[in-house]
Amino acid sequence: MSKFDELILSEASALGLSVSDPALAAFGKYCDLLLEANSRINLTAVKEPDEIAVRHFADSLALLACCDLTSSRVIDIGSGAGFPGLPIRICAPSMELTMLDSLAKRVDFLARVCRELDIPAECVHARAEEAARLPSRRDSYDAAVSRAVARLGELCELCMPFVKPGGVFLAMKAADADAELAEAENAVRLLGGKTERVFYYTVGGIKRSIIIIRKISATPAAYPRRYAKIQKEPL
Repeated sequence: MSKFDELILSEASALGLSVSDPALAAFGKYCDLLLEANSRINLTAVKEPDEIAVRHFADSLALLACCDLTSSRVIDIGSGAGFPGLPIRICAPSMELTMLDSLAKRVDFLARVCRELDIPAECVHARAEEAARLPSRRDSYDAAVSRAVARLGELCELCMPFVKPGGVFLAMKAADADAELAEAENAVRLLGGKTERVFYYTVGGIKRSIIIIRKISATPAAYPRRYAKIQKEPL
């Protein structure tokens, strides 16, 4: 067994998760495709397979440790190179996954990975604030996930409109997210949500957190606003 496989297995085990042999094979192929494409498109600053195993794949899997996403309809907002959506879909094959990104080259890469791994995920080229206004997507997902670097309040406005009442928004953050959480409290409330809890975990020796926000009512029609306004005038 390669060190790459061992790292995924050990980090997943520390999260209380198991990874099947087919999933391990899929991660290996995914890593190869990522590194090959990364020579042409800027997809990740992490360029060593063992680091990808931990910092991208295992870190994404923490979502499965904090929330049961089996057989759920999940949307990954700002998916980039596919994190966290594709790793969790690899380990939870009954999940219905949509990955949304604003850059066509990244969406093309995601579509290629899905073809190569035979994963029937939906890869959407769109801005979140525009896609969230489509009736087919608004208030219609069991969960929205994001590992984007935006402030939590901004992410809430971009992601929560996709989640149906009763569903969850899972925001992956650094371990010390208390200030962001306090800052986003008004946004969470205005958008129809309630902070349920914060899930803390460690991957690759680095402490991280997932903020779990429950959608308790439909997001008002005024949101999301245009992104420039979201940035200029946070809720």
